[in-house]
Amino acid sequence: MQHSQNRRNFLKSASASAVAASLTPHLFPTTSAFAQGKSNSPNERVTFGCIGTGARWGIASTDRLGGIGRQVLRFGDLAVVSDLDSERMEKARVLSGGTAKMSEDYRRILDRKDIDAVTIVTPDHWHTKIAIDAMKAGKDVYCEKPLTLTIEEGKQICQVVRETGRVFQVGTQQRSIYNNQFLKFIGLAHSGRLGKIKRVTVAIGDGPTSGPIPVAEAPSTLNWNQWLGQAPLVDFRMKADDSPWNKTRGHYEFRWWFEYSGGKLTDWGAHHVDIAQWAIGMDHSGPDRIEPIMEEVEFPSPMEKGMPTLDDRYNTASKFRIRCFFANGVEMDIRDRADDLGFENGIMLEGEKGRIFVNRGKLTGKAVEELANNPLPEGTIEKLYKGKQPGAHMGNFVECIADREQPVSDVFTHHRILTTCHLANIAIRLGRPLRWDPKKEQILGDPEANAWQSREQRKGFEITV
Repeated sequence: MQHSQNRRNFLKSASASAVAASLTPHLFPTTSAFAQGKSNSPNERVTFGCIGTGARWGIASTDRLGGIGRQVLRFGDLAVVSDLDSERMEKARVLSGGTAKMSEDYRRILDRKDIDAVTIVTPDHWHTKIAIDAMKAGKDVYCEKPLTLTIEEGKQICQVVRETGRVFQVGTQQRSIYNNQFLKFIGLAHSGRLGKIKRVTVAIGDGPTSGPIPVAEAPSTLNWNQWLGQAPLVDFRMKADDSPWNKTRGHYEFRWWFEYSGGKLTDWGAHHVDIAQWAIGMDHSGPDRIEPIMEEVEFPSPMEKGMPTLDDRYNTASKFRIRCFFANGVEMDIRDRADDLGFENGIMLEGEKGRIFVNRGKLTGKAVEELANNPLPEGTIEKLYKGKQPGAHMGNFVECIADREQPVSDVFTHHRILTTCHLANIAIRLGRPLRWDPKKEQILGDPEANAWQSREQRKGFEITV
């Protein structure tokens, strides 16, 4: 009991410590041992509850923990895991050391007073409800991307963050890792060295397709009704093949069903549109016009009035191209591939004086080459990282739990960039251009499209704020 109370006192007094650190920078370095995962003091370790324990959380391997689960153990203590698949939950418990408690019902985690923070690594359609419940229970939140299923859900999460003051980190790790090359890309974009920015091209890869996936018995370890949550009650489907994952209507493949996600446009758009919109200085705003290039759009299922006519196969877009226009004069071209520009995954920024390119493997362009003799001004990267030293994404979250500052991937900018992705999906599903008011967050002159900001939610799983 004393251990828990001491840790909570540490977290509550962290704001005062942060002020002192700002006044005495040589005595209190910006990146603490706490944030680097090097502190062994139990008073300085966050107690985590982990909700959702699939491959992204870290159980893809049979013999070692990876992903977010490994980061949790590096930066804190894992008290309890929760998953609607008991087999996955047990594997997570074993791979994380065998001491964590287990609970199918995530609300039991939120009831515990010793839990400081939760990670949410569930299918997208569960993110918002769990996150809001967690914040209202006094927990800080690390939630995987894409944060929301709809634009309305993003508004709801932002409202609750403001009301509760909780620290909320979204799992867009490109803001933290990959040798800072995305931060350097942003720094160059903002430096003026490319001249006035005219255009940014974002390629995020084709979306998967499937043929018919037959109805099957849900695994006995999976609570299928609960897994569906707010989405319609439908049969489980699975088709075994030679891929690492069988084609299913569940687990990893939820990404390719509109009922639970937004396909590649939100799954990878959450990463690359995030960087692109930040680079053009519109990460607190959004486009005012969205134009789908429908001759370059394909869906695995025929579509009628924006809805798939077949319910036995993936239904998110497999091919797509959408042009987004911003008030500052920049055009963003979101595509599956940019073969004509020489890349299939990455971000190309074009200005009057040159262009630069970035993806997870490289950062190129003349302005990049010139950094050797003309580096960015001192402190540029740290300023982009909100005054902290870049490091592990989970480390940034933990440091912000201590000082109560906004993390590098804050909920407000993520909501804005993901709104762009949601608008792109609405445009290609309805097959027409949209006008968007970023201040009022409304689609203009098209009541049908504007209604797509939210979805009907199954009784018992409604999201309220």
